[in-house]
Amino acid sequence: MPAPPLPASPAAPSAHRGTVRVTVVLLFAAWLVDYADRLVINLVLPSLGAEFDLDRTRQGLVVSAFFLAYALCQIPGGLLADRFGGRRVTLWALLTWSVFTALTGFAWSFAVLLALRFAFGAAEGIFPPAAMKVLVERTRPEERMSANGTVMSSNALAAVITPLAVAPLVAVFGWRSAFWSTAALGVLALVAVRLWLPAPLPRTESAEDTVGETARPALRAVLRKGVLWRFALMMFGYNTIVWGLNTWVPSYLSEEHGVSLTSAGALIAVPALGAALATVLGGRLADRLGGHHRRIIVPGMAVAAVALLLMANAPSVLGFVLFGTVAVFAASLAYMPIFAVPLAGLSPAYVGVGSAVVIFGGQVAGMVAPPVMGALADAFSFQVAFGFLVLGALIAAVMACLTPQDAAAFRAAADEPPAYTSLRTAKDSA
Repeated sequence: MPAPPLPASPAAPSAHRGTVRVTVVLLFAAWLVDYADRLVINLVLPSLGAEFDLDRTRQGLVVSAFFLAYALCQIPGGLLADRFGGRRVTLWALLTWSVFTALTGFAWSFAVLLALRFAFGAAEGIFPPAAMKVLVERTRPEERMSANGTVMSSNALAAVITPLAVAPLVAVFGWRSAFWSTAALGVLALVAVRLWLPAPLPRTESAEDTVGETARPALRAVLRKGVLWRFALMMFGYNTIVWGLNTWVPSYLSEEHGVSLTSAGALIAVPALGAALATVLGGRLADRLGGHHRRIIVPGMAVAAVALLLMANAPSVLGFVLFGTVAVFAASLAYMPIFAVPLAGLSPAYVGVGSAVVIFGGQVAGMVAPPVMGALADAFSFQVAFGFLVLGALIAAVMACLTPQDAAAFRAAADEPPAYTSLRTAKDSA
């Protein structure tokens, strides 16, 4: 007969809080650098266009080359995280993307630039599912969305800090210096994660884990779950807005209103700060509602669509920034709720792959939106290009209505093994 479990140590809650806190801080730092590395290219697009004689369509292709590789590597990244562990894959990602970021500063032609951005995208592409697995292994389900909301607010904070820091740097030292500087930050993040990331929490849900291990679905079956791809399409709609704005707002302010790069950086920081606050708020709302993302995403995207149309047709810089801030805040409320139900409903063995499918949808948007908007701006105007983003809000809102609204409904739609489903359902209702 197995021995009864030992009583919990009084220090256990404190140790758990420490594990969560340190994990959140380190992942926040790693994501901050990850996102800053991606944003640098948007700020230097005018400089690249001038140096390599690129029209807006080809400038958009420079951005989408990253997202092509990034999207293709999401699911392999999830497989690697599930096979080798989230920590190890996170360290690999930090090292390789820092190398390719630094090499981008040495690019001498459009073709080389495309190749380096593709390699950089592949290196960063394995990071998101690995980071998600690191967080899942070190948090409890009831605190996961709030913790991840704090971590992912780093993306919006990077959108605040990056233009403020990079624009003056580029003005003084040129566009190449921006890539070398962010590569150095990546090395610092690598060292911090290597030294200080805590060990995973003890696995207390032994019965559930046993079912998960013995009833593991084949990878092909996981990828065939249509419900996951509906969440991926929801992320596609959200990221169409995010990467469309991130890519083209600096160029628009410079070319249409004569705003300097340094001033544009300060203006871009305003909506980015709103996005950071909305990301945290969206995570807390998702935890409080136990999913039910439709209640957050549908009204948020409705507001975003109206604000985007007003922004696209604003006659002044002040109006453009004001309506853009409203649009970004409303859209960013959706980010964490998109993940809430899949993370609660997926079996533990497939958190990496499942989250990678959802993230994959967002990166396809990053691959599509920049060149499409560049082509629209070349053929018509920036107003038409920014109006295109309303389509992203519409897609996200529709998919929010066509996806399961809680973990139990997700598991039913995903055809989880009956024993696993009953265990999780009983636990959720306890």
